[in-house]
Amino acid sequence: MSSISRRRLMFAATGLAAAAAAPRMAFAQAAAAPAGPFKLDPLAYPANALEPHIDAKTMEIHHDRHHQAFITNLNNFAKDNPQIAGKPVGEVLGNLGAVPDAIRAGVRNNMGGHANHTMFWQIMGPNGGKPEGALLAAIDSDLGGMEKLQTDFNTAGGRVFGSGWVFVTVSKDGKLAIETRPNQDNPMMDGKRALLGNDVWEHAYYLNYQNRRADYLKAWWNTVNWKAVAERYTAAKAGTLDV
Repeated sequence: MSSISRRRLMFAATGLAAAAAAPRMAFAQAAAAPAGPFKLDPLAYPANALEPHIDAKTMEIHHDRHHQAFITNLNNFAKDNPQIAGKPVGEVLGNLGAVPDAIRAGVRNNMGGHANHTMFWQIMGPNGGKPEGALLAAIDSDLGGMEKLQTDFNTAGGRVFGSGWVFVTVSKDGKLAIETRPNQDNPMMDGKRALLGNDVWEHAYYLNYQNRRADYLKAWWNTVNWKAVAERYTAAKAGTLDV
């Protein structure tokens, strides 16, 4: 056998060994998510509960992988900076200037993502009903009613360039407004709270809707749990809404 053939055989054997080891390495990495103070709460409903508007596979990937990544990163930051877990999320995001320079961008992105997604899972659910009472009155007075809210919200969400969120925010005096934020920024960074919000990153809708964000925004209203939104509105006015 020539020296060139022997070298080819050796490289092929090395490649096969690496390929055989790869699944075990990937499994070890997946199982080694660092423990820490930040936790990912399970969904309060089955992953397929929002179909056909949001499919089960998207929900699983979005919750179990994307949100978990924020948790993992936050727990890594907390190893050397325990102070970020010693305060409420809203307090940290509302005073990012107090976060050490070296981790500030990471905390902004990952804690913002954690807060946004925690809210997102909470305000969705099957058989979500309709807004009523004080919440409906606020929507009528501040946002021009449900039809105008949905139209303006969808328009704002469609105009987000790249990735980001569209929110209905609540100010300290209970005033509602439609606002957008880039990336994983959260209204708490501006002293407000999110009453509800929709994720317009492509990972939230791409499997079903591809580039049809407008269709996703329209369909998403079928997933809103208005009872949960009403509870958030009450807590926001009382100053007790966390994320």
